[in-house]
Amino acid sequence: MKLLIVYGTTEGQTRKICRFLRDEALKAGNKVDISDASDHPRSPDGYDAVIIGASVHQGKYQASVKHYLMQYVDKLNAMVSAFISVSLTAATKDEESWKELETITSEFLKKTSWKPTEVEQVAGALRYTQYDFLKKFIMRMIAKRSGGDTDTSHDHEYTDWEQVENLMERIIKQVEKSKSPKPVP
Repeated sequence: MKLLIVYGTTEGQTRKICRFLRDEALKAGNKVDISDASDHPRSPDGYDAVIIGASVHQGKYQASVKHYLMQYVDKLNAMVSAFISVSLTAATKDEESWKELETITSEFLKKTSWKPTEVEQVAGALRYTQYDFLKKFIMRMIAKRSGGDTDTSHDHEYTDWEQVENLMERIIKQVEKSKSPKPVP
């Protein structure tokens, strides 16, 4: 399989997740290209599958990811593709927050007209050590309200790596299935 991974990241966790996916695909013997959506990524032409990752910040995904999708949506809709939505909400069990996350994701996909074959909500990370005073204070308050980690002396990673690995396995299987000969009626 020839795989393209394109991502948008604000604090680096989406990049880390996409690099993990790249490594998993390479271990399985696949060819992989990966790039940040803000660095003029390749067209999906010639690839068997595309994985696009973006993180939710203040209710929105990265504009660079949206622009990429708008440019290549017809090609993406004609192939195996996956959307990885990275957020802190995905680490919670709060139903209202999950409803809001699902709404943000579905509205984003609707606006871009993209219909990925897989949509995965993946938990991100709290990067307290990278935040300025104000952001650290705000993120700590949000974490406290949602039952998250409030110790600001270090970062907290919530990504379920097994979930991400399982997504890669499903993508590989979908590509294999799409390449298998169709029975003649």
